[in-house]
Amino acid sequence: MLPGYVDGAPVAPRIVAALSVPVRTIPSIDLLGMRISRVNRAETLEILQEFINSGKPHLVVTADASGHVIAAGDPEYRRIVNEAALVTPDSTGILWAARKLGTPLEERVSGVDLAEQLCAESARRGYGVYFYGAAPGVAEAAAETMRKRYPGANIVGTVDGFQNSPEQQAALLADIKAKRPAVLLVAMGIPKQEKWIRQHLEELGVPVCMGVGGTFDVFSGRAKRAPLWMQRHGLEWLYRLIQNPKKYSKVATLPVFTLRVLLRRRLPGS
Repeated sequence: MLPGYVDGAPVAPRIVAALSVPVRTIPSIDLLGMRISRVNRAETLEILQEFINSGKPHLVVTADASGHVIAAGDPEYRRIVNEAALVTPDSTGILWAARKLGTPLEERVSGVDLAEQLCAESARRGYGVYFYGAAPGVAEAAAETMRKRYPGANIVGTVDGFQNSPEQQAALLADIKAKRPAVLLVAMGIPKQEKWIRQHLEELGVPVCMGVGGTFDVFSGRAKRAPLWMQRHGLEWLYRLIQNPKKYSKVATLPVFTLRVLLRRRLPGS
């Protein structure tokens, strides 16, 4: 187990046991077989800080509609999500489905926003953040952006997502262990990033391990987020498709997700 963190300073595990408050019980809903935590943005940030202070490893999933469709056909990924410490509602599609099925959620809790806030807090609290994933050079550019935006942001390591050989993977794991970050952000896409995190979660012992998809591309400027009005009206998928037609396969899961929700609503007792 890694040391916990109190005001940014690593604390020995034995002391953590005496200092840290147990992580709260997180309420959740069942959304067509996938567990989604019933949290808002402020609560999520508080929970992530509790995870960091505990010094124990936690897998955090940010769930969107495409991930839900993938989970329906991938039992391993579905199990990983349902066993994760925290699963945030990261799309308007998830919010719509929860509302339609009578289990409304308060608001979207975006992985991009959480990743940025964790970087910002690292400047204030001093804990380390590690970036793994994306194309060569992207993680480094993303880290530089965060350091400029939040002076003192403590990003302790950046490695691209092309560490495919056993030797490269061994070197990556050794580097993460040596750097001892409190937060590990993995950008390899769903479900690869969550499966990688789950495989190495206990070995690495990082308190907050979160799959972040295209977040480093956004941070580095290679990709742009949709305007706020499009995000608020559930049109971010359209903006992404226009920006990058290669996203078609992900967008194509939306009708499948919508149909499943509507069919469930029509079932007796739903």
